[in-house]
Amino acid sequence: MMERRFEELAPRYAQLRVAVVGDVCLDRYIEIDPARKETSLETGLPVHNVMNVRNQLGGAANVVANLVALGIRQIDLVGYCGDDGEGYELKRALSRLPGVCTASFFCVPDRRTFTYCKPILLEAEGLRELSRIDIKNDSPTPLSLSQRLAEAVAAVGKHADVFIALEQTDRAETGALTHAVRSELGALAQRRPAVPILADSRRSLRDFPRLNFKMNGEELSSLTGMRDASDECTVRSVVAEWAQSRGRSTFVTLADRGMVAADADGTISHAPALPLRGRIDVVGAGDSVTANVAVALAAGSTTAEACHIAMAAASHTIHQIGTTGVASIDDICALL
Repeated sequence: MMERRFEELAPRYAQLRVAVVGDVCLDRYIEIDPARKETSLETGLPVHNVMNVRNQLGGAANVVANLVALGIRQIDLVGYCGDDGEGYELKRALSRLPGVCTASFFCVPDRRTFTYCKPILLEAEGLRELSRIDIKNDSPTPLSLSQRLAEAVAAVGKHADVFIALEQTDRAETGALTHAVRSELGALAQRRPAVPILADSRRSLRDFPRLNFKMNGEELSSLTGMRDASDECTVRSVVAEWAQSRGRSTFVTLADRGMVAADADGTISHAPALPLRGRIDVVGAGDSVTANVAVALAAGSTTAEACHIAMAAASHTIHQIGTTGVASIDDICALL
């Protein structure tokens, strides 16, 4: 039944215009051969020999990659990168994606490109990730850049059928979703109430305006004070109450327990997680969920239908090891 419904919805995707604003990241995978390890003559410390370096889209850029995989032909990206090597690689990767407009993706000299450096050992048993190295901006986003981003949100919001906002930073006001940008998203929700706006923040959604929210169980606990995220009845009650109080839909992922969502009136939906089919890597799964929920809603799905579609997308993504994965329409259809 869900497969048939998805087959009705999916052809509408290509007609949608999707806007994405947020922290655009580069995921840099550094592949290391442990058989070629050495010891530094100068320091006596281990030396790792790099066999390959892979640069992939992360953060809001991975949401964009998921949208492209879903056949979206018009995508407006709002964000920024630094005028550095990582920024160059990020822009080059984005330029390869069809249908992505980067006119509002700014390259600025006084900011670093948000980068996750992921050293990976190429072991006989498979890939093993070592401690990650992050490149971030700790200082506040300049007011001039914040204003440019807010103006870009207003401009692309005039034509968008759905808007996705993704905050990847863990410090307020250091990324793309500044106070000015969040305020503009709230104003857009007032001007165009029929356009779904889905917000997801690694830091906190507490200071976001009344938008549709997507989060995980831990983030729900932090946001609402919920004590026991393992009790499904409690989660359902808290999600329903939160959605009603905000007058917007709320989606909460619960790892192997699937996803719980509530409409603005508090009506609850639940989609179970699909069975595991081998080793998993959860990197990028949240981005797949965000992209699929937003697009499904814009195409006319119910909240419950969006949850089931997103769970199928996440199931495909987590079985892609050592990469920031995406899921296509065919991938999702095969799992529904």
